[in-house]
Amino acid sequence: MSSDLNRAILIGNLVRDPEIRYTQSGTAVANFSIASNYTYTQGGEKKEQVSFISCVAWTKLGELIVQYCKKGHRIGIEGRLQQRSWEDTNGNKRSTVEIVCENVQFLTPKGKDQGIPDIPDVPESSNKSFSDDDIPF
Repeated sequence: MSSDLNRAILIGNLVRDPEIRYTQSGTAVANFSIASNYTYTQGGEKKEQVSFISCVAWTKLGELIVQYCKKGHRIGIEGRLQQRSWEDTNGNKRSTVEIVCENVQFLTPKGKDQGIPDIPDVPESSNKSFSDDDIPF
C-alpha cells in the first residue's frame, strides 16, 4: 500500500473560455485555467495574491465544462496534480504542472448567464472576474 497522497481542491474563476479537443481515438479533453485568490495581512495591510492554475478534464467531464462554463464563471475542482514534460519546436525542454480534474462543481449563480441549468446559489460578493491583463502568461 502506498503512503503517497496527491489531491488538490480549488475554487476560482475561469480566466478564459475552456477549450476542447479530441485525441486520435476520439476521447474529449478540455483545457482551462482558473484564478484563485489568497488574502493575507502583512504589516497591518491586507494583501491579495492571485494564482493562475492550469487544469485538464477528460471525457464527459471535459465536455460538460466546455458546455456550461465560460470566462469569469466560478468553479470548484477536485483532482490530482500532474507534471508533464515535452520538447518545443525550438528543441527547448518545457514542463508544466496542472490539475487533472476528477470532480467539478459549477458555482456561478443561477440566472447569471443564460443556458446554465441547476447551478447552486452563492453570494454575489464572492464572484470576482479577472481581465486578460491579470493573467501572467
